[in-house]
Amino acid sequence: MGKIAFVFPGQGSQTVGMGQALAQADEGVKAYFDAADTALNFSLSSIIFEGPKEKLTQTANTQPALLTTSMAILHHFQKQGITADYVAGHSLGEYSALVAAGAISFEDAVAAVRKRGELMEEAVPNGEGAMAAVLGLDREKLAEVTAEISAMGNAVQLANLNCPGQIVISGSKKGIELAAVKAKEAGAKRVLPLEVSGPFHSSLMKPAAEKFKAVIEGITVKEATIPVLANVNAKAMTSPEDIKTNLVEQLYSPVLWEDSVREMIALGVDTFIEIGPGKVLSGLVKKIDRSVKTYAVSDEESCLAALEALKEEAQ
Repeated sequence: MGKIAFVFPGQGSQTVGMGQALAQADEGVKAYFDAADTALNFSLSSIIFEGPKEKLTQTANTQPALLTTSMAILHHFQKQGITADYVAGHSLGEYSALVAAGAISFEDAVAAVRKRGELMEEAVPNGEGAMAAVLGLDREKLAEVTAEISAMGNAVQLANLNCPGQIVISGSKKGIELAAVKAKEAGAKRVLPLEVSGPFHSSLMKPAAEKFKAVIEGITVKEATIPVLANVNAKAMTSPEDIKTNLVEQLYSPVLWEDSVREMIALGVDTFIEIGPGKVLSGLVKKIDRSVKTYAVSDEESCLAALEALKEEAQ
């Protein structure tokens, strides 16, 4: 049997009610939601379980909400003794990966991503930044498009390299509009605007990153016990120094998701287990390499299904 990677979703995977059934059935799961409420001094769990959706989708709430839910699900899943050889997360999901790898405590991570969300929201006035998914254009061509428009004074760059033919761009509203037109001229099939509160993973996030540095410096980061694939360079990191540097750079750098998945496959991973709400990453992994196995674990049913399948493989 090959190696196993746990992967953790980022913003966009949240749904009202996520993790609630597990929390009701498992005291250990509930403890994570309680710990998040305590760490943040307000009832994050009631926003997660009851909504409203508008409140949950505010970046400063979404980030700790997804981290908490992913960690709670991981706790439930790992009781069966399944361990990972590598971990990775998409953008915000990198924090879940770091908690899973023992590099950052859950409480510190919850407080840090809450602050991260606030700083990301503050960095660019609402409506001035935007993001869009570009489908059907390769990264070299799209990089040329964004470089050309940025050179003309409208910031726009590659933000999420998700899988072949699916790249998210981020920047100023004007930059995104111009890039959408040019990308289609260059052969993109579709350009879809994303519902986000700011131009994440673009140079416009540098002011947020400057302030966020102090947040990261203020928490204890330990040696990771499981190598974590970094979004910024798609390389495995374990040292506290690398982790701190990469978390700050991550705010304004592209998320190299496709590269990270390919790197894990090169390191011998043939099974990817997505831990957290939704199945976004499982879908991306399949688009990157059809030959690997993927499981998405988000509730009791999917947890049992994954464990069953893993047992059969091990035989």
